[in-house]
Amino acid sequence: MPDASAAVSRALRAAPPDQLVEAADRALRLLLDASRVDVFLADYRISGLWPVLDPKLPDAGFLACQGQAQRCFSSQQPVLDVRDDGRCRLWMPVTAWGERLGVLLVELTAPPRADTVTRLGEVAGDLATALRAADRDTDRYRRVRRRERLSMAAEMQWDLLPGRSLRHESFLLAGQLEPAYTVGGDHFDWAVDEGLLTLSVLTGTGTGIGASLLTALTVNALRNARRSDGGLVEQAELASDTIFYQHRGRRHVATLLLAVETATGRVRAVDAGSPYLLRLRGTVVTRIGLEQQLPLGMFAETRYTVQEFDLEPGDRLFVVSDGVYAARPGHQEAYGERAMARSMRSTRLQPATEAVGTVMRELFAYHAEADLRDDAVVVCLDWLGASGPGGR
Repeated sequence: MPDASAAVSRALRAAPPDQLVEAADRALRLLLDASRVDVFLADYRISGLWPVLDPKLPDAGFLACQGQAQRCFSSQQPVLDVRDDGRCRLWMPVTAWGERLGVLLVELTAPPRADTVTRLGEVAGDLATALRAADRDTDRYRRVRRRERLSMAAEMQWDLLPGRSLRHESFLLAGQLEPAYTVGGDHFDWAVDEGLLTLSVLTGTGTGIGASLLTALTVNALRNARRSDGGLVEQAELASDTIFYQHRGRRHVATLLLAVETATGRVRAVDAGSPYLLRLRGTVVTRIGLEQQLPLGMFAETRYTVQEFDLEPGDRLFVVSDGVYAARPGHQEAYGERAMARSMRSTRLQPATEAVGTVMRELFAYHAEADLRDDAVVVCLDWLGASGPGGR
């Protein structure tokens, strides 16, 4: 199928935003004589993958798909299932810039050649890019991803997020937000530009819409300063003043700001509150001690200072909100005392995209599967090694 990826790409560009999967379905059926095409999207908790074209797939058919789909999603590699009659299912990861959206299913009458698998990988990549762009103009794919109704506060939080993972030649980054459908004020944000990764993790105060409004104000103030070429200090100070003059010190936001130079692994940090920064190096988890400064918005014209440290190839950074490390269900010790470090060590053979889910699942297990009492954010950064000049 030498021209198939180009043909599907043209079909995607010509399709309305809510009809991308149908466009890919028609093109691949015609080009490959495929008997079935569908896209399975990950839900907000990344606990399952759900079909776009056949949302009412019977339980038996759904469960039959889940194992292979999840294996493809987790490994980010093609998965081929050949049946006794020679027919086969091919699963391809649907991923754009490291953000895992789901998987593409193509059912064929015979096992595909190696070049066909390669072309289908290109199709899946083009589809991922198109799906990300389409989210601005249709709600269809968001409906597939949600398994229950979101609270108004959670709706606002999810719309603010940059994504759930990001790949760069120097790093792999992932974040998870819980409880996914009722989260209030906790948040994470990131951007990579001109050889610099900027990352922020916020621990909001309050609950419900009020907490989400405060977080939205903070995130947009940080972005405003960042997009005006302001460094970490300018970002922290603008956001702090914005919050203070809006709330006069009655509301504030604990925030950790990081800027990582992709050409060197040098990290600059502003610790304005409670999020914890931990490093997994080998099998040892260590909290990186930073000077804790005032939360954003507590006082007018607060000034912030930057601290620096270096990353080594293979280092893994975790940033966790107080809903993670301070969680104390029942009469147990805080999750951050010992259990959190154990869960982080257990992730050392997993990529960052899987590690955030492991830490969060262990947090739920620590609560004996009861609902979390507070918002929880886990962000994981795998430092792969310095990139070329300027991060390119």
